[in-house]
Amino acid sequence: MISVILVGTGNVAQNLFQAFSRVNGVDVKQVIGRNKDQLDFASATTKIETDLEKLLPADVYILAISDDAISLVSNKINRLKGLIVHTSGGTSLETISNHKRIGVFYPLQTFTKGKIISFENIPICIEANSTEDLEILRKLGESLSSRVVNITSEQRKILHVAAVYVNNFTNYMYSIGEDICIENEVDFNLLKPLIQETANKLNVLSPKEAQTGPAKRGDQRTVHSHLKILKNKHQRELYILLSDTIKSKYGKEL
Repeated sequence: MISVILVGTGNVAQNLFQAFSRVNGVDVKQVIGRNKDQLDFASATTKIETDLEKLLPADVYILAISDDAISLVSNKINRLKGLIVHTSGGTSLETISNHKRIGVFYPLQTFTKGKIISFENIPICIEANSTEDLEILRKLGESLSSRVVNITSEQRKILHVAAVYVNNFTNYMYSIGEDICIENEVDFNLLKPLIQETANKLNVLSPKEAQTGPAKRGDQRTVHSHLKILKNKHQRELYILLSDTIKSKYGKEL
């Protein structure tokens, strides 16, 4: 049995709490958060606390908090004997180097407020400063997911940059598409099957192989037609930038 204490009350902390609560071999002994009202998700089954000075003994302390808070919180809990890990994609292992036993437990997924998701297929990237602690994190990860991988801090940062492109930037494109539909009184829901099919293609094709559209084809007539429709300056600039980038990538293949 691996005993765990979660520090944090946000989307990652809540999802980890729910996931650990459903598996054998892991005991969430305590959940820590600054605001007691935000600890309701754990209060029915687990000890909750708002004071970092009252942390209980545990095998693993998971700092599921914002990147900016990791160093600050780490420095406040410097008398612990257990393994201290954070869940950040863009923060190095050395950020918590004031502790003897340190690691990273990074679920590579987007988490949304109020939505609890399954960890079964979520890649969990782990790192530690000893082989013994890396094995503890592997067991912890495998209690939740079928995909647990050893990743260095540098590799994790690269993954995080790539994740911003495929998730955050892509979702922003969805929001632009929705804005264009709303401005022109068209139902955005009509685009959802297209969004789903585009994502599903990546199960059998590489992103390069799956690329379609007027810029890929070199269809300048359609590109200019679209630019006439776009009245918003930023939407036009982004359309031109992306089209030019796609054309430069695929132009030699036209």
